Amino acid sequence: MRVVNSLVERCFAVIELLAKEASAMRLGEIAEKLDLQKSAAHRMLNLLSEIGWVEQDPVTGFYKLTLRLAILGQRFLSATHLTDVCLPVLEDLATESAELVRMAVVQGETLTWIAQVQGARNGLKYQPEMVARVPLDTTANGRAYLSTLSQIDAIRIAINDGAGEWPVASVEEFMKELELAQKRGWAISDGEAESGVVAIAAPITLGGSQTVGTVSVAGPSSRLTPDRHEKVASAVLSTAAKLGELWPLRQGYNNTQQSE
Repeated sequence: MRVVNSLVERCFAVIELLAKEASAMRLGEIAEKLDLQKSAAHRMLNLLSEIGWVEQDPVTGFYKLTLRLAILGQRFLSATHLTDVCLPVLEDLATESAELVRMAVVQGETLTWIAQVQGARNGLKYQPEMVARVPLDTTANGRAYLSTLSQIDAIRIAINDGAGEWPVASVEEFMKELELAQKRGWAISDGEAESGVVAIAAPITLGGSQTVGTVSVAGPSSRLTPDRHEKVASAVLSTAAKLGELWPLRQGYNNTQQSE
């Protein structure tokens, strides 16, 4: 648990906590998770409410974020033109796989969904809940990202991202999963993140070193059967490579827009 001291740090700590939980929380829980006195947490929440970042449910008294953070995030993402550059490549993969394609970006030590394209045209369509944060230990995207890190960092980040400590056996098994993902270049989640859903993901890297994001194909296990895994993984790897080549172009895109 990280101790925060300054007013600015405390305000951002509250925002990050509410964003991570993505649900309304009671005052006592917020104070406990941030290791703050209730009075201090209450002052932070009142301040954030006054400037429009937090709102309090009039019935339960619980606190939650307003849409201000989401709106600013969408504005920033639009300004980077990252999705403009990458979307055609994601659409090609969605057409080829006939399944849902999603892309996430690395933010610090987390992953955030920023784009998706539905490739399924008929039958059952996998349509996940629209949340920003990518769970790292159970999703194919999270495992693909963690597989590019050292084992020590990967386990630390995965445990911090989840809830509580892991049994030794679980850590050892997870390390083997990451080793396999690193060896073949792609990771898989078969029902761990969502029952009945298979996802295959690969990291997006710059120059084969810096990991900037992940891309995945996901769909019902009834369609993404084991005999399709290798073919889908090959397409995901090819797409990840293309995205890695296009990623730096967003800066050039921005410069072009500004000069017009």
